[in-house]
Amino acid sequence: MTDPRTGKPYPSRSRVFLTGLRSSAMVSLQAILVLAFLAVVMWILGKLWVIVLPVVLAIIIATVLWPPVRWLRKRRVPPALAALSVVLLAFLVVGGVIGAIAPSVIDQTPILVDHAIDGVKKVQDWVQGPPLNVDDQQMSGFVDTIIEKLQKSATTIASGVFSGVGAATSVLITGFTSLVLVFFFLKDGPKFIPWLNRTVGMPTGSHIGEVLMRMWNTLGGFIRTQAIVSAVDAVLIGIGLVVLDVPLAGVLVLITFMGGFVPIVGAFVAGALAVLIALVVNGLTTALIVLAIILLVQQLEGNVLSPWLQSKAMELHAVIVLLAVMLGGTLFGIIGAFLAVPTASCLAVLLRYVLEQIGMAAGERIVAEDAEAEAAASQKRKLMSRFRAGSQGGPSAS
Repeated sequence: MTDPRTGKPYPSRSRVFLTGLRSSAMVSLQAILVLAFLAVVMWILGKLWVIVLPVVLAIIIATVLWPPVRWLRKRRVPPALAALSVVLLAFLVVGGVIGAIAPSVIDQTPILVDHAIDGVKKVQDWVQGPPLNVDDQQMSGFVDTIIEKLQKSATTIASGVFSGVGAATSVLITGFTSLVLVFFFLKDGPKFIPWLNRTVGMPTGSHIGEVLMRMWNTLGGFIRTQAIVSAVDAVLIGIGLVVLDVPLAGVLVLITFMGGFVPIVGAFVAGALAVLIALVVNGLTTALIVLAIILLVQQLEGNVLSPWLQSKAMELHAVIVLLAVMLGGTLFGIIGAFLAVPTASCLAVLLRYVLEQIGMAAGERIVAEDAEAEAAASQKRKLMSRFRAGSQGGPSAS
């Protein structure tokens, strides 16, 4: 049999099967190579995480601080002075907030500990009563078992303390390095794209520059939008905590604000902590009221505020956000969960740009532009024909 379109005979079944198998094998090999490349990239990032982390944090902070720096530079303020002024102002604001909250933490921590001890005693009384009816001997044995395990783990606990001291030192070094990098990014950032075009050349430089600019705009929009959403959550929940006289309300407000930058998971952890403190100190009724306030605020944020503000800043489905946070937290801990959504948004920008270039190479965008031009020309011809008909008819045509 021959193909009527080409006049050539049809291939045999075995040839069709082998051709498909060969194509599948090639695609599978390419996919394996891509996955291997990504694994190598992740391994390199893990080895260079001490260097990569300050750079990533500095870029995120720079996207937030760039608008005031740009405003100062437009008013002929020298770049170094504009960047230094904004960085120092931001540092003073953050330090002032922490300094204002620290005294309340110091004053209310002993009260919180006392209420926690009372809560433990209440739990103990509840366990010893019906329906559990755990007697004193069983309770004593349970406590002795916990103490024994803690004593056996003394070495581990001590090493954890020293590692905690090392982690605190690492946090200070990372924070200082990030601040220095933020200054230089704000001061010399506009020079990067021209340098990239000169170094890489065209058209590769233009593609990389366009992707980086889109990532910068998306990242800046996401961070600023998330800051607004987190601030609204923190203020509304903070008002409820102050009215209900929940201890450490200022600290809980700050934790709620910071937790807002880790979507879904951060809000859950901050809300659970607020409910727990209200339960320990103020009792079950207050804890339920706090839980209702948090749920109401979260519904307002999830259904009204976030979709409205983030529709232009980031186009990611909630499932993608949740999976990104889980993956980032599993690979890199808390900081990974914090960086997961910005990373996912930047990867989404890269994917959209690649698909856009593929569409242009396939002529899809050209076809769409031709269709739009044809529709505009048709609309223009209709308007001109109506105008000619009205001018020929004169006043009676109206």
